[in-house]
Amino acid sequence: MSRNQNNNIVDVKYVDLLPLPTLIISEEGTIVHLSQYTYLIFGNEAKHLLQQPIITVAPQLFPSINMGELESMLKKPKLQQMKNVQLHALTQVFPNTDLFIQPCVFEDQSSIALTCVTSQDTINNALLLKELSDLRNGIYQTLMMVTLDEDGFILDANQAFLRASQWTPKRVIGKSFWQLFPQTTNTYKLPEQIWRILQQGQIWQGEAALLTKNDQEYWGDLVIFPTFCPIQRVQRYILIGRDISKAKTELHKLQKYAYVDAETGLHNAYWLENEIGELVEDKRNFSFVYLSIDKFYTLKEMHNTPLDESLGVAFTERLKTYFQDSIIARINETDFALLTPLSEWFIQGFLNYLDGNPIYHEQFALPISVSGGITRFPAEFTTYTQLMRTSLATISAVREAGGNQIVALSADRHRELNRAALLETRLLKALDEKNLHVLYQPQVNTQTQKICGVEALVRWDDDVVGSVAPGELIPLAESTGLIHNIGNYMLREACQQAVSWKKAGTPITVSINASVREFRDKNMADVVLQTLAETRCPAELIQFEITEKFALEAELVGSIQKQLETLQEAGVSFVLDDFGTGYSSFRYLQILPISAIKIDDTFIQAIEKSEKTQKLVESMIQLGKTLDLTIVAEGVETTQQLKWLQTTACDILQGYAICKPIAVADINKRL
Repeated sequence: MSRNQNNNIVDVKYVDLLPLPTLIISEEGTIVHLSQYTYLIFGNEAKHLLQQPIITVAPQLFPSINMGELESMLKKPKLQQMKNVQLHALTQVFPNTDLFIQPCVFEDQSSIALTCVTSQDTINNALLLKELSDLRNGIYQTLMMVTLDEDGFILDANQAFLRASQWTPKRVIGKSFWQLFPQTTNTYKLPEQIWRILQQGQIWQGEAALLTKNDQEYWGDLVIFPTFCPIQRVQRYILIGRDISKAKTELHKLQKYAYVDAETGLHNAYWLENEIGELVEDKRNFSFVYLSIDKFYTLKEMHNTPLDESLGVAFTERLKTYFQDSIIARINETDFALLTPLSEWFIQGFLNYLDGNPIYHEQFALPISVSGGITRFPAEFTTYTQLMRTSLATISAVREAGGNQIVALSADRHRELNRAALLETRLLKALDEKNLHVLYQPQVNTQTQKICGVEALVRWDDDVVGSVAPGELIPLAESTGLIHNIGNYMLREACQQAVSWKKAGTPITVSINASVREFRDKNMADVVLQTLAETRCPAELIQFEITEKFALEAELVGSIQKQLETLQEAGVSFVLDDFGTGYSSFRYLQILPISAIKIDDTFIQAIEKSEKTQKLVESMIQLGKTLDLTIVAEGVETTQQLKWLQTTACDILQGYAICKPIAVADINKRL
């Protein structure tokens, strides 16, 4: 029985829900209450049992019972059991029924509960119901709990809810579900959404603002679910929750500190990102103004004494005075941002205002210069990231032009920056999903015209942005740091393909373009050697092509040169690409482990038109031969160029006159 442990009061609701015939007997031995299940198995006859002495009806209900034993048990009320008694119901007999007799208090009178347990399944169901009843009582005593009828009106509310909502039991009964919530612009949709979910037979869970009796908001962490009693055919909805107002208040305080610049009291960059995200989602029109104080730290250091007040605070006051109808945020010590509906000419007028209202230090006006950019939504960007990149690019352009201007970039420049942002996002996705692929451009022996090597070239065809040319892809990858990911991908692909060709009996060298950013990583040589080992690729089948920019940094940074030498000792070779276009190529041949030079295509394409160029190319070839270097001519596009190079000592030819970059299957057909 579900009861209070202190006063032994029977929970009549629990007795009525028990799947067991249960009789409540007074001290005088009269039946004063029957459970709902008793009515179920006895039908209308059950009502005739009420107000009857148990001794009178017991022989009819329990023909096999020992009446003397029953009378003795009733005279000494305690938890007792009588086994294997026959129970005769209206139309059926339960032969192996156990009777349990337990003292209790019913309607403030000492009484006895007599329960009939007809089977083990019934016992299990009773135990489960007991657990559920105790669980409900535990929730009722510790959490907020509200019971709603099928139309959403409150039938019952416990003390925890009454304390939080400040309602009294008399006043809250009959209130509607919708009256629990504040009816503000931001919240009026929530109760409707919850109610639709409940009507679909589903559970709703989440945090929600609620309303007290005095129209004050408080917060609850809620679970609301439907329940249906098939016996009584009654629909109910139960709301369970806990008051989290204190935690919400603390969170709001933390958010306030997290979203406010401590020095100026302005919104900070974290707040700005959230605010812009909401404005973009709501498709609100606005202008974003990014302002940066030029030479900020020079201004701070040019005085012998500290500034009377923070330069940032003083600048903030000017911003507040001029942009009174705008939202102002501080990005960092030198940079500020505005969300404003003001026109471009008015925004640009801030510089004149600043000239007329300078910031003073020791009676001298500080020579403050401001560079700024104006970006508009929705015309010029779609995300916060694009917005910030556009603004920083604008500031950079303004400073390159001398600073102290507030300008807006052209539409073409905005499209260019937005495309770069989109490409970066798509490139990350392509790397994650391995959507890049490799083509190979054959390199042939000048005399035999047979393939002796290939250059591995990355290609990217995207579903959103289409085919991205290497001239756009590689600079983007280098500027974003993704060149490491592409380089690792290309290295592994090249090694695996080199091994495949070697196993097929046609070993050829695979060239990979190397970025200096990759070799700034002091572990790059180890990565290369590890990849060679994992793919079982002979080091002599891999060579890296480096540019003059790479070579220049390798000369200045000892760790890069050391890595090149480590790889050379392992058998990897290096080619100096674009040879002849720089000023220092000869020096690099002397100090770096170069085994081949690649004559730049601008010279190759000019040999038909200029005898001087022919002599220059011949000189490059002769120089390379003198240094025991392999000579590669790239960009061979015509038959005339091909024939002329065949008359020289050039070792290898590469270009569209030989073959354009092709897939592995097409290379195999040519081997």
